[in-house]
Amino acid sequence: MMPSFYWTDIMLWALFGLLLVAIKQILADKQKRQQWRQVFSSKTAMAAAIVLVVYFMVALADSIHFNVETQSSAQNAAQTTIQMTPLDMVFSHLIVKTERTYSAPFASHEYSRSIVYDEQGQVSQQFLPLQHVADYFSNDDKSASWYLVKQASWAFMAAVLLLFVFASIHAYGKFVAFAQLHAGEHPIKLPWQTAYVTVFILVFTAVFLYLLSFDYHVLGTSKVGDDVFYQSLKSVRTGILIGALTTVVMLPLALVLGISAGYFKGWIDDIIQYLYTTLNSIPGVLLIAAAVLVMQSIMANNADWFGSSEERADLRLLFLILILGITSWTGLCRLLRAETLKISQIEYVTAAKAFGMGPFTIIRRHIMPNLMHLVLIALVLDFSGLVLAEAVLSYVGVGVDPTTPSWGNMINQARLEMAREPMVWWSLLSAFCFMFALVLAANLFADRVQWVLNPRNNTEK
Repeated sequence: MMPSFYWTDIMLWALFGLLLVAIKQILADKQKRQQWRQVFSSKTAMAAAIVLVVYFMVALADSIHFNVETQSSAQNAAQTTIQMTPLDMVFSHLIVKTERTYSAPFASHEYSRSIVYDEQGQVSQQFLPLQHVADYFSNDDKSASWYLVKQASWAFMAAVLLLFVFASIHAYGKFVAFAQLHAGEHPIKLPWQTAYVTVFILVFTAVFLYLLSFDYHVLGTSKVGDDVFYQSLKSVRTGILIGALTTVVMLPLALVLGISAGYFKGWIDDIIQYLYTTLNSIPGVLLIAAAVLVMQSIMANNADWFGSSEERADLRLLFLILILGITSWTGLCRLLRAETLKISQIEYVTAAKAFGMGPFTIIRRHIMPNLMHLVLIALVLDFSGLVLAEAVLSYVGVGVDPTTPSWGNMINQARLEMAREPMVWWSLLSAFCFMFALVLAANLFADRVQWVLNPRNNTEK
């Protein structure tokens, strides 16, 4: 099986490579290493960072596509080729085990009554049993209880085993760090106990739900019988793409225009101010909606550009990322302009100009390094806002393609399900819980980053 990558896959893996390079540079620089140790010395930041890493790993696992040949159960049926990611392969049993219609979480029967004809031709309305839930759950409570205890025990052992591996790597790392520690150095202690507890909870929950998913629909099924737990996991990739890649797209625009306006002043400053003031005068949602509708019109009129519906959906997601990035740079640009104006008046920058240094050298050596904390804080703070923006745009119908799994699409579909009788609530709750965990972790981590890196915070961290 040869892997294939969509445009968004390439961008996400490129972002992963950039993160590895950044981590390597931080480890090589003593001052940066101390700063980030201060960030992770907070128990909340440590737990939030682990949650973010788990989400990012799920998104990476869903960003490599393999062509897999499948064969229908019918005799002499031709083989068909489908694309599956490693995440799809792990949860392949949920792709196959689709039900007929709605079912509640951990239910053994369908959520609505169906008309049934018995052998005598009598008509009745019954809750039909689900096709892919083990039969012994519906009639024997003891068997169900024993099953839950057994799966919880397996999940507990898996979590303990992973913690043992994690602890072994950690002990080796501490031994190497102690051997390289110079006399008189006292590195900031990190809350490893919190890290171990967080990892244990995440692994135990993930393994427990995964084992149950073979015999249950742990978060219920949708209108067409698809497993909601699988849909929620597939939506992680879209949330991470929107939140992370949009910040990467807007960063060059904000940096170049903000620093240029603050350093060169004059007519360059006037043009850039006019540009972002005009953009800010238009309501953001309307501007994004107009751009998305234009993009949809172009794609509809040029259907031959795309080889498959998956490529079309991926390109629409990529355009949405670009549109969000192009319309979201104004706030950071204004902040960088103001800070550059202040830094350019400091004595050492004036002295550099007097010595005849070029403007780009001054920007590279004296201004850019003093802006990096603002850039980092703004990027981390914008992450959660962009994840929520995708949900809002998909809810109003101008977000990602309806075939692309996303929490916004799940919430949009749940809007109709909430109005039916009996009410279907689990799709909305599932999307909310997954999105809430990501946004909460991003906000908590951003607060700590802002607190440590902001030089105005002179109190003890």
